[in-house]
Amino acid sequence: MQFQWYPGHMTKAKRQMQEDIRLVDLVIELVDARIPLSSRNPDIDSLGAGKARLILLNKADLADPKQNEKWEQFFRQKGFFVVRLDARNRNGMKQVSNVIMEACKEKIERDRRRGILNRPVRAMVVGIPNVGKSTFINTFAGKACAKTGNKPGVTKGKQWIRLNKNVELLDTPGILWPKFEDQSVGLRLAFIGSMNDEILNIDELSLELIRVLLQDYPQCLRERYQLSEETDPVKLLEEIATNRHCVKRGNEIDYSKAAALLLDEFRTGKLGKITLEKTYISE
Repeated sequence: MQFQWYPGHMTKAKRQMQEDIRLVDLVIELVDARIPLSSRNPDIDSLGAGKARLILLNKADLADPKQNEKWEQFFRQKGFFVVRLDARNRNGMKQVSNVIMEACKEKIERDRRRGILNRPVRAMVVGIPNVGKSTFINTFAGKACAKTGNKPGVTKGKQWIRLNKNVELLDTPGILWPKFEDQSVGLRLAFIGSMNDEILNIDELSLELIRVLLQDYPQCLRERYQLSEETDPVKLLEEIATNRHCVKRGNEIDYSKAAALLLDEFRTGKLGKITLEKTYISE
């Protein structure tokens, strides 16, 4: 399967971000904790050069806790401020506020020396489609400021959101990059729903997910669907279909329904806490 999804509005959004970056003090980048590297747009490092940087490991509640710790350490070693997060949960937002102020401490001190008091930190919120930017903003603000949706591409234009007297956020559309040099990156993005499912072969995608889970999280897969010790992904998808009553008229197996079920239950965390990308921390 070849993966590529770069709608026209993403080119326009990238140009707008290049213009707006000069207006902000901090770049807040959301990544999906299940695939922290594959869910990072490589353009953002060059875009945010010279700005304070905060990475939010979002959907950490769906990821492997041990891997969350390693990824947090990995990004800290790269010089980022990092917070693990479930963007739907208001409880984690105080930590985010504290880290924003810490990340912009030099800017705040510089303003104070110049006699500029109470100027809010301005932060641009960036990330690829469907990593939860709008959900994060709404939870952080405590009200619905940004449009949300479980399909990529809901946010189309820029929105400034005043959170409080200390922080203003600029919401931006989710953008991918024009070409995936490594197709395994595209595969992982497809797994988490950062591409439009309508352009994908969901049956094939589910078989690829089964292969990955058999390698790293076999128990999550087998226990959720009461599967045998079979290792052929096609036969395992058949077992999932049978055990979850995914059948068509005439008692024929409905592979597509089983495939969609598997992907949905992975994406919503029903399969367990799973991280699809591992990191190896240098001691």
